[in-house]
Amino acid sequence: MDNQPITHGAYGSPTSTKEKILHTGASMLQSFDPPKQLCAHLHAFHTYASDPGGAAVEANHYCAHLNEDVRQCIIYDSPGPNARLIGIEYMIKPHLYETLDAEERKLWHSHVFEVKSGMLVMPNPPGVLDTVWEKAETEEMKEVVELYGKVYHLWQVDRGDKLPLGEPQLMTSFTGESQLDLEKVVKERDERFGVDTKHKKGLREGIAEPMVHGDADSAWKK
Repeated sequence: MDNQPITHGAYGSPTSTKEKILHTGASMLQSFDPPKQLCAHLHAFHTYASDPGGAAVEANHYCAHLNEDVRQCIIYDSPGPNARLIGIEYMIKPHLYETLDAEERKLWHSHVFEVKSGMLVMPNPPGVLDTVWEKAETEEMKEVVELYGKVYHLWQVDRGDKLPLGEPQLMTSFTGESQLDLEKVVKERDERFGVDTKHKKGLREGIAEPMVHGDADSAWKK
């Protein structure tokens, strides 16, 4: 397929004027209620459960609250208008996680290290004061720190795939400093979004660190 045109990181020709007109018309008439529920942009890095620590894959989560105890997120490779949708993640509160059977629990990961290290961020919207946004973000992190996540990537853009190929890949989170060069991983991200991971880590020192269930983060225990 090397002779195929590539548009926005995927095989395929640029969208035609005809298609743009059709899409514009449809967007004016249809409701799009599910995506309207998205309320948070979280930026993190995932790693393959089959090879934990082998890669740190950028993941822009756009999340909605299905209810008080369940969140659902669509994941893109960037926050840009032509980003590729690469995965999905579900997040649940501990009391629901504990109802799962042991094998199912092994598919889920914690968010404690991501929150406490500062590597999980909510990019600051343009025009909002940093101090104001940091307070809102810290309050959100108090909620996220206790959640368990189950995430699959459907498109391995990190290996250069121009289409979503092969089986969905179970991913997991990083759970400790020894698993990655944190400063190196977040350096480009911090510059691009204008955030400071170390500063965020300091802001989150007061966030209580919950106990993580023994079955979670199993990729790191093999």
